[in-house]
Amino acid sequence: MSLANPETSAALSLLNARAVRERAHRMLALGLEDKLPNFRIDLDRMDSTVDLVLEVTRKAYPSFEVPFHSRWRHFVMNGDNRWADIADQTEWPDRAARARAEFDLAIVSVFLDAGAGSSWRHRDPKTGSAIGRSEGLGLASLAMFAGGAFSADPLEPLRVDADVLANFTVADLERGMQVSDINPLVGIDGRVDLLRRLGTLVASKPDIFGSLDTPRPGGLFDRLAKLADSRELPAPTILTELLHQLGPIWPSRLTLGGIALGDCWRHPVLTTADATSGLVPLHKLSQWLAYSLIEPLQTAGIRVTDIDALTGLAEYRNGGLFVDIGMLAFRDPEAAQQEHGVASPLVVEWRALTVALLDRVADGLRHRLKVDATLLPLAKILEGGTWAAGRLLARQRRADASSPVKIISDGTVF
Repeated sequence: MSLANPETSAALSLLNARAVRERAHRMLALGLEDKLPNFRIDLDRMDSTVDLVLEVTRKAYPSFEVPFHSRWRHFVMNGDNRWADIADQTEWPDRAARARAEFDLAIVSVFLDAGAGSSWRHRDPKTGSAIGRSEGLGLASLAMFAGGAFSADPLEPLRVDADVLANFTVADLERGMQVSDINPLVGIDGRVDLLRRLGTLVASKPDIFGSLDTPRPGGLFDRLAKLADSRELPAPTILTELLHQLGPIWPSRLTLGGIALGDCWRHPVLTTADATSGLVPLHKLSQWLAYSLIEPLQTAGIRVTDIDALTGLAEYRNGGLFVDIGMLAFRDPEAAQQEHGVASPLVVEWRALTVALLDRVADGLRHRLKVDATLLPLAKILEGGTWAAGRLLARQRRADASSPVKIISDGTVF
């Protein structure tokens, strides 16, 4: 594939955090000029949004020692850090072996983390609690991983093997996720298809995913370790590698110049002079995964820099915050009652505005607290933070705590 092809070069320009942020802020600028077809923006609600995020953060983290927003938070229940307990009791040959296992776990768990729907619950055998949504998916995927559901070696359960993923079945996932007629999980076929695609891709790239082991998603740790300069790695490099190496697994998406664009969609107002005209990159799950790979890298002795160059996550808790608090208003009130596909201009517009408005909230919060991005990076504001505030408002406004934008999900986006 020649990079001399202008379409290929244009496609690659969308596979990074900078493109997500730049186009999201262009969408916001158009919205502030009242030129968007689906939403109006009321920035007068910004102060009350910052107030709420600050209140929620202080309640959860009184000392303001906020961890990064990542999948690892969902492996902790009532102060019980399930993964740390497992990892600390395991005899790892070296730090890289633990990092590969943590990459395996994070990658598979994040790929299973699209919205579960309002009725699914994971029954936690340790506490007996029924836990839904992202926390439930996290604990269920951790239990599957710890039980060796993704390993080809019964004597080494804490690994994910490409061949096992490539042959994963709906029945396998239903068993691991405790799915039944009375406990349905949204998008289960899409989730299984994603795991199988991941397994096939990882197996096909032994140079990337199997340089020091048989092919496994965790082999990406060795790839990133090689890219670290003096044991330092910029966070945007993590995302770029994820998008380049794993891009082909995403189903039914746009391609440009032979490059799969992943979580990238069309919107009519975002025109450019090149082949990317009308395209809006968001890369939500990939960025969620990039945030989730920071801690394993740090544990392995690699310092991750420039974390704030990643963007906020274009998903329904952050996005729902802005709708529920009144910063974003539907132009057509009936649209609030209708279901929308993830490729619809309304959903694309809402998600892009979410990314840009999260930056505005971060600026407002730092100004209020008189700190800079080094002390309060976006990754901590998301965790503290905007995601929790969005969930709080959803619970107050709707009995099922669902998103204020009704989304038709296939289990691979949100």
